[in-house]
Formats: sequence, C-alpha cells, structure tokens
Amino acid sequence: MTASPTVSAPARVGRQVVKIARFAWRAEVGIWKSLYRWIFRRPRVPGGAAAFSYHSPVMTILVVFIVLSAVEIPIIDLIVHPWPWLRIPLLALGIWGLTWMIGLMLSYLTRPHAVGPDGIRARVGADVDVDLPWDVVASVERSHDVTEKAPKIRDEENGRTLALRMADETNILIVLEKPVVTRLSGGDVEIDAVRLWADDVEGFLDAVRTHIP
Repeated sequence: MTASPTVSAPARVGRQVVKIARFAWRAEVGIWKSLYRWIFRRPRVPGGAAAFSYHSPVMTILVVFIVLSAVEIPIIDLIVHPWPWLRIPLLALGIWGLTWMIGLMLSYLTRPHAVGPDGIRARVGADVDVDLPWDVVASVERSHDVTEKAPKIRDEENGRTLALRMADETNILIVLEKPVVTRLSGGDVEIDAVRLWADDVEGFLDAVRTHIP
C-alpha cells in the first residue's frame, strides 16, 4: 500500500495564501458589482420571482460604520496634511474602505432572497447564493433560531444544515428532499437543510405556498 505524499509546510502555507487571495478577490469583485447594480437599478432577482430582504438586523450597524468611516477620512487627512508621502496613501485607503463598506451594504440590498417559479434563492450579499429548485425542497417553515459564534454549517436533526444568519439569527428553515451541493467561500459543500433570515417571514411563506402546497 503506497503512503500518501506528505505536503510540506511551505506548500500548505502557499495553498492557504492562494485560498485567501481568491476569497479577497471574489469579495472585492462582488462589492463593485453591487455598486453597479444599485446605480443602474438592477437587483439580482430571477424573472417572475418575488424578492425578500434580510438586512434589517444589521442595517443600523452598517450605517454607523459608514458614517464613522466618512467622518474619519477628513480628520486623518487634517492630521497628516503636512506629510504628503503619508497623506496620499491614507487618503486612498480611507476612500477605498468607505467605498467597500457602502458596497457591502448595497450587496444586501441588490441580492435579496428570491422565491419564484424555479425555486428559492437564499443569499447573503455577494458571498452566498444557494439555488434550491422546487424538486429538492421538502418543506419551508417558520423556525426562529438564535446561536452565537456557531459554525455556518452544522449537523442538526434534519441533517447537515447551512445557516445564513443575520446578527446570529435565522427565522426560516428549509428542509430538502435530498442533499444539494452548493458553493461557499471554502469550496463546495453538501447540505440537507438551510436556515435563513427574512425580514418579512409571512410574505416569504405566502410566496412559497403559491408554488408548493
């Protein structure tokens, strides 16, 4: 029996760096796409589907961070004004940070959950987009869950469950007929259920009932 080759420490570090770089690049591209979609009023909602927001639990904190970032830019610029070599990089960094925060907020606004003829799209900004066709959906129900510092995926009664939390909370449980493979930042994963947060739970469930009894 041939032993599996040992991966050296530098190779492991290199793979981790590449993984982080890819994640950072996807996040950056997602932020700028969100700005584009908001400017041109093009939310990512499939044709014939109803959109459902999920940003209300985090909107206040996002607005606070955006305001603080905007206030911070002129203050720091005033402090380092005599040193152009320091002022210009800090100004660019501050503007980039402010733009990134605005893009993050807009990613929630332009990529809502969607319930339509083809199924359910469960989302979290530009980072997560889970496609659940109706033929794999067993049930959709109200299920309030509050769990701090829990992993995004964990084993529950319904199997391997993906939790798309907003401020550590979910209020809808989608149980699947069969496992579905979806892509997350860490790679492809197989799931048996999805928990998510919807600002309008009753509206979400009503939309589901128009497609499945």
